[in-house]
Amino acid sequence: MAATTGRESDHEQDAERDGAPASPASPPPPRRGRIAAAVSVFGELLITGGVILGLFVAYSLWWTNVMADREAHKQGNKVRDHWAADKGPGALDTKDGIGFLHVPALGKGEVLVEKGTSSKVLNDGVAGYYTDPVKAVLPTSGKKGNFSLAAHRDGHGAKFHNIDKIEKGDPVVFESKDKWYVYKVYDILPETSKFDVDVIDQVPKQSGVKKPGHYITLTTCTPVYTSRYRYVVWGELERVEKVDSERTPPKELR
Repeated sequence: MAATTGRESDHEQDAERDGAPASPASPPPPRRGRIAAAVSVFGELLITGGVILGLFVAYSLWWTNVMADREAHKQGNKVRDHWAADKGPGALDTKDGIGFLHVPALGKGEVLVEKGTSSKVLNDGVAGYYTDPVKAVLPTSGKKGNFSLAAHRDGHGAKFHNIDKIEKGDPVVFESKDKWYVYKVYDILPETSKFDVDVIDQVPKQSGVKKPGHYITLTTCTPVYTSRYRYVVWGELERVEKVDSERTPPKELR
């Protein structure tokens, strides 16, 4: 054991007489340091949460579009392959799709049309025709009625994202295996309840028509990135053109 020198002992005695501790003690950590540490941890959690939220948004609004477009393109190719293999007059309905919608104002090129409006159908980046609550009348049936369609406005291909760019007088063209059906937009409803099924009636009276005809209705969610209301576009058939050997599109699409 090391011995303590007399001088050190005298110094300790003097320090005790002066009321000072014999040896310096470490001060307790300041309370402000603990608060700063807690703020730092909270800030890191916010940053992490922001990153996760950003990744989710990117997935919802970008990656789902990429995947849906790939699937729609693949299914669309199958439809065209079926058409090419069948040289005679073909039935409109196929297991992969019934035809293609062309709306220049949407700026999305052709949109494959399939049966049904469930998320399972629309998430593949297509437009679906209604089977419920009011069944759509397909153009190729030759019957009067309403060819009512729905598609996503954001995510999963967002085929109707630019529906607000459509104006009265714009063309809407449906392409089947054998014919082009050329419609002209005559009325638009920017917002209505998502429970308003009258907009897809066989005679959509909300659009101003009063008698049976050959109509087309496009519906999607609004405002963008929500599903609170529905945006509706109505068109009426102007003419039907036969598809030639080159599948030359009608003048509205050139």
